[in-house]
Amino acid sequence: MQDYNYVWANCFEITLELSCCKYPPTSELQQEWENNRDSLLAFIEQVVHIGVKGFVRDAVTGAGLENATIVVAGIAHNITAGK
Repeated sequence: MQDYNYVWANCFEITLELSCCKYPPTSELQQEWENNRDSLLAFIEQVVHIGVKGFVRDAVTGAGLENATIVVAGIAHNITAGK
């Protein structure tokens, strides 16, 4: 799903694994949260504003442009604007 969303939905997803245990017991979930809370929040603070965001508009009319292709030199993945 991550690859599909990156290519087709302009959405970058990640998976975070907190321990080597795939299905920790319910009784350990609170401790896992407490062990990783600060690191997760620091990660979110670091990456939340990385990248480009905004609106693609016509230079003359200022109207929003749908399906405009955004190309960045040196990056081999173009982005298509939504509605």
